[in-house]
Amino acid sequence: MNKRFKTTVPRWALMAGTLFLVLVVASACTNSKKAEQGATGEAGQKIKATATIGMISDIVGKVGGNHVEVTGIMKSGVDPHLYKASQGDMRKLDQADIIFYNGLHLEGKMQNILEKIGKQKPVVPVSKNIAQDQLRSGSPEMGSEHDPHIWFNVQNWMSAVETVRDELSALDAAHAEDYKANAEAYLAELRKLDAYTREQIASIPEAQRVLVTAHDAFGYFGDAYGIQVRGLQGMSTESEAGSQDVTKLRDYLVEHKIKAIFVESSVPRKAIDAVIQGAAQQGHTIKVGGELYSDAMGEEGTEDGTYVGMVKHNVNTIVKALK
Repeated sequence: MNKRFKTTVPRWALMAGTLFLVLVVASACTNSKKAEQGATGEAGQKIKATATIGMISDIVGKVGGNHVEVTGIMKSGVDPHLYKASQGDMRKLDQADIIFYNGLHLEGKMQNILEKIGKQKPVVPVSKNIAQDQLRSGSPEMGSEHDPHIWFNVQNWMSAVETVRDELSALDAAHAEDYKANAEAYLAELRKLDAYTREQIASIPEAQRVLVTAHDAFGYFGDAYGIQVRGLQGMSTESEAGSQDVTKLRDYLVEHKIKAIFVESSVPRKAIDAVIQGAAQQGHTIKVGGELYSDAMGEEGTEDGTYVGMVKHNVNTIVKALK
């Protein structure tokens, strides 16, 4: 190069550039360390887990124990079929180290969001390891080939517990033994719940084992515990029950002389009341057997706000009304 055209870089510029490079490298190292600590639970930092529905939050809290900070999105009384993510929900998803959701299109309006986030961090459907032959058929209105209400067969929910255990262990190997121990304790509790449910439902005279609810959320429950299930609406609540749905269910109740129908905490009871009124006009009295938890649990901090408490509440309510 011709010396006349050689560019001389001032010393201050070289020093500034070097300082900038050092800061960038230091920042990258710090961020990398933070990410590593967040992913392994080191340095006293908890794994940040976000869950869509309360039943999943309950699993993650039980299995994660002291090593996991659980943030739930959908609260008591919220219908996941109709739920739309808010800006606050997006922040919860963004800040999470791992996200757990039901899958099978339960969180219909959030499905695309969760799939996109799954390209950046672990986003886990807890239904993924349930055997295909244990899944019930879905319905066209849900856009899913399988019924998503898997938690109503306690044995299915045990599979979900194992999935959460394995995913947390993979993310945070340092505490894998703790996750395993927590999961075993919870699974033992669920085995007792499964036996309790089976025993209680069997105590209802067989001819009276008909569970009629606001929407078709209890199919797994019926299959697992030997009770016939009818729903006013389909598996999804995206479309309201029409007059034909009301008439069809009314006629069924009158014909079979069924005396109790159940409302759900996350579904408006207007259509159920229409069925009751229609039956009354035909001289058949139907009572509300009680309120069941279907797509959402009870209030946080209460017994019904846990999965075990929710199932026991449902079982006890059904037995009391039908026995």
